[in-house]
Amino acid sequence: MSEGTMQRAAQREDRAPRIPRGGRPHRALVCAMAVPVMLFAAACSSSDSGSGGDAEKTTAGDVNGSASASASPSPTVQAAVYGKLPQPCKVLSDKTLGELVPKGSKGKESASSDLSTRAGCAWNSLDNNGVKGSQFRWLNVSLLRFESDVTRGSGEKQAQEFYQRQVQDTQHAEDARNVKSEPAGGTGDEATLVRYDLKKKEGDFKQQTVVARVENVVVTLDYNGAGLAGDRTPDADGLAKAAEKAAKEAVTAVATANGASGGAAPSTSSPSSSSSSSSPSASKSPAKPSSPTESASPSKSASNG
Repeated sequence: MSEGTMQRAAQREDRAPRIPRGGRPHRALVCAMAVPVMLFAAACSSSDSGSGGDAEKTTAGDVNGSASASASPSPTVQAAVYGKLPQPCKVLSDKTLGELVPKGSKGKESASSDLSTRAGCAWNSLDNNGVKGSQFRWLNVSLLRFESDVTRGSGEKQAQEFYQRQVQDTQHAEDARNVKSEPAGGTGDEATLVRYDLKKKEGDFKQQTVVARVENVVVTLDYNGAGLAGDRTPDADGLAKAAEKAAKEAVTAVATANGASGGAAPSTSSPSSSSSSSSPSASKSPAKPSSPTESASPSKSASNG
């Protein structure tokens, strides 16, 4: 072997790792190689465990949230006491009509798309006394029933709100003079009599309006009178008493139409789910008093809009 060959062999031998006697790797080297593997495996196991825990928490949260939402009660509202209205032209007896409109024509029913929620009837009377003049009377009854709804509230609550607006609108009627208001006792759950004067070319009119509420129904009764062609102006107090009497009769007719005996209001219903029927869209304006030269237009609150 040449000297150059022997030198290269010695250099390779110096660079090669030295193996301890016996031909086995040193124990420290084996342990050093095993540590990274164990750490990697532990890290993977820890990562998998954390991910699984979060997933379980998320799933549990979704389930609990769904259970909570399904357990929430559906919105409810107290059912309306009255479910229908009486025939408007029959809410007053023949005797009462004979007193209020003695020479009255047959009642004219107002137009309505749903007679179970809105209805009305009007009568005219002209008692001609020849050269002494004549007495004119106009009578109108309108009925408005409100159905319970989860959005608008109970039928009674809606009726209360409309009743208040109707009274206020009547008190501010166009061209009304000497306006007076007073409670109308013994008529439904609440009632107000509004009185005022109207001066027209035909004569001086005495207007009486009774707005009454019974449960979820509002009754508006308009009654006016005038002496024409020189006849005397009717007594306002007499007209007011007649209007109040007629309003009580109309309120009783509402209760009777719904099965109450003797006009007594039935007991309050227990709460129930909302009805699909929507309450009528009531006009806030009271009836315009009629005059002999005008047709007896029914109350706006009972018209078909």
